[in-house]
Amino acid sequence: MFQSLRTAWKLPDLRKKLLMTLLLLGIYRLGSHIPAPGIDVTRIDLGGVGGLLNLVDMFAGGNLSNMTILALNVGPYITASIIFQLLVMVIPALERMQKDGGDEGRKKLSQYQRYATIVLAAFQAWALVAGFRSAIISNSYIPLIILVFTAGSMFSMWLGEKITEVGIGNGISLLIFVGIVSRLIPSLRQTVLSVGEGGLNPLLFLLSLVLSLVIIAGIVMGTQGERRVPVQYAKRVVGRRMYGGQTTHLPMKVNQAGVIPVIFASSLLAFPITIASFFGDAPWATWIVEHLGYTSIPYQLLYAILTFVFTFFYTAVTFNSVEVADNMKKYGGFVPGIRPGKPTSDYLEKVLTRVTFVGALFLTAVAVLPNVLSFVGIPALFGGAFGGTGLIIVVGVALDTMKQIEAQLLMRQYEGFLK
Repeated sequence: MFQSLRTAWKLPDLRKKLLMTLLLLGIYRLGSHIPAPGIDVTRIDLGGVGGLLNLVDMFAGGNLSNMTILALNVGPYITASIIFQLLVMVIPALERMQKDGGDEGRKKLSQYQRYATIVLAAFQAWALVAGFRSAIISNSYIPLIILVFTAGSMFSMWLGEKITEVGIGNGISLLIFVGIVSRLIPSLRQTVLSVGEGGLNPLLFLLSLVLSLVIIAGIVMGTQGERRVPVQYAKRVVGRRMYGGQTTHLPMKVNQAGVIPVIFASSLLAFPITIASFFGDAPWATWIVEHLGYTSIPYQLLYAILTFVFTFFYTAVTFNSVEVADNMKKYGGFVPGIRPGKPTSDYLEKVLTRVTFVGALFLTAVAVLPNVLSFVGIPALFGGAFGGTGLIIVVGVALDTMKQIEAQLLMRQYEGFLK
């Protein structure tokens, strides 16, 4: 990993990408220290909602608890992404725009998603103001606070898209990654101090440390694991030259969806419960907060189900077996023992379903396991809100970013050979 980073740093264009990524992430962290106007932070308490707001605050990198201008972070953008990916599956016009519209269609769809982000950000900003009304210095600040929170969310979205465009890695995921890591060190320090002061049994701390390392190793294995489908290319003559004849493989990753299902599931559950918490004593809101709090069993069950379902859903979005089979047939490729065309796509779909089932079970288990352990008295090493969700995101994003760096290095090696 470090060798890849050193090699990338020596190449001017990759060094520029790395510097741009660090610069934009630095700007994001700088914004995390700018307080929103008209709010008394000392009156903010995230202890309610069964710890759910602490989970939301983890994704926001502490911006919510400190009520900074980036309090909403990229939450509205993620919610809008979920909504539009679901809409694409049920509205034929949007599906055609995504598949047949080319770059222009995808740009238009992205623009619609940004409009939805603005609406959701404004609504969530209003909900924050309603929920923390006691912390607002004067009612005259309310319109300004809503505007600042909405603008901050859009700025976070812009930073994420800009990192993806001019930097390295997935910008939105990196923003969440940086936010979680910024909370990781203080949380670990607090845990160590708790052991030193006698507040936490040293044996439980060691057990928690070992389990955390095992979970991290499991995440790495699950993320890197893949099923390799053999592909044979038939020989063909073009002009006076013969091409093809080689054997290769089609990799199907165990965790094809990456960290997206975990982010989607957490965000989807956080949105309605957070909104309900801002309606105080309303019967329906009280019921939701009491029965679907972050530490409740129903929440963990829903979280596990959504993570499992979103793994299949996002894998179906990113891997189209019909398209892959058609491309293989177009270039003379085939799976040994399987006829090209529909039989190949059916075979790939069958293999993908089996692999994804294992990946979905793995992702769900890792996401929920630390929370289950905390229920039976084994504390999470990095604090309750960090848990399996944070571990999956941190390790997954780090691995994905390193893969992108290695892919960039490999591409430049091929360019060197061609020259």
